[in-house]
Amino acid sequence: MFSTGGESVQGLVAAVRRGDADEVTALLESGADPDTLAEGLPVLCLAVAAYDRPVADALLRAGADPLRRLPDGSTPLTRAVEGGSRSLTYALATSRIPLPAPARADMLARARRWAETGAEAELRRLTGLTGPVERVRVEDDEVGWWCERLTLGPVTVRDEHRAVLTSMEALYGIRTPFDELVARALAHPDRDHVVWCDVVFTLGRRIDEETWLWSRDLLNHPDRLHRLLAADLLLSLILGDLVKGGQPFWERGRELVPWAEQEEDPEVLAVLLHAMTHDSAPEIEAVGRSRLTHPDPAVRALVADTLECSEDGRSLARPESLALVLTLARDEDPGVREAACRRLAHYRGSEPEVGDALVALTHDETQPVRIWAVSGLAYRDDPRCVEAEHRIGPVDPELPYDERLMDVSRYQHRREARDGG
Repeated sequence: MFSTGGESVQGLVAAVRRGDADEVTALLESGADPDTLAEGLPVLCLAVAAYDRPVADALLRAGADPLRRLPDGSTPLTRAVEGGSRSLTYALATSRIPLPAPARADMLARARRWAETGAEAELRRLTGLTGPVERVRVEDDEVGWWCERLTLGPVTVRDEHRAVLTSMEALYGIRTPFDELVARALAHPDRDHVVWCDVVFTLGRRIDEETWLWSRDLLNHPDRLHRLLAADLLLSLILGDLVKGGQPFWERGRELVPWAEQEEDPEVLAVLLHAMTHDSAPEIEAVGRSRLTHPDPAVRALVADTLECSEDGRSLARPESLALVLTLARDEDPGVREAACRRLAHYRGSEPEVGDALVALTHDETQPVRIWAVSGLAYRDDPRCVEAEHRIGPVDPELPYDERLMDVSRYQHRREARDGG
């Protein structure tokens, strides 16, 4: 049975409206026009208005034109910019390489206007309305970022314009001044907000000494949000550029010790400790030990990772450190117990108390702790892992498969090989 052209058009429009990326892809592969119009606008505009990245990607792959001039003078790309979607703007801007210079300049100018004026002020200018703005938090389940959706009258936007500008400047090699990027992040004072995250990502990929020193100097600021951003930037610099593989600051965590010693804000301290755990030094361990009884579990959960390892990385540098990890394994907070259990699971010392602690943790109330504990027993060739495996319980099939669940089977294969059968 063959569908008519009208049926194909209606089917594509309906699939785009439903947000059915698989059906959109199938229809496009069957010959549907990616620039199909719906009420005078290309269906790409429907995807942009719905903030539907998967559908937009399907249309772009099939050749939808992000620069198609619309009756009001806009394009799908400019609509993505003004709608405040960092993700969609990036997708549309990079679907044509290179983006023509006039379109690039227009995109950057629009993003800067929205970023500097502010989403609410621009909404009021566009609509001419003075009533209250409806605000709704929108979370991205895939990456964990969030933004705010603002609606005034018939117009809805997201407050990601500063991230749009930041990511587009970085894409085109514009080195925005450090202080300007800091101001953009602090306009959205939350580590999980899209703008904050994008600023941290952008500065973190610079991985140069100048950015390191500026970030470190920011730790001296009296305002906790400035220090939190500084700690986040330093952590990002230490992690390095995951795309290009550079990690010039991987072992510079010890430089942060003076600030970690005096930091009183628990959120700032936790990020600093996280950054320091990628280095190993007695002074870092000393900071960790001093926070063993810190009231914030997020801080205590990082203590085990501050402990200095032996040269081969298989055990702790000091015998007394093991007692500290065993103490953390009995903490009242499940996140702290999980961090300690993970450290014990990687520990290769022969002390019997390690195996006993792992066995105890296989009875933990939280499944992540039980999985680490069983895995640690298996890697220690402790036969108690076989019986303990049953205590893990059913694993959520919606989650990615966890390779640690095979560790007991691997232990059994090793034992059979040693036993000659």
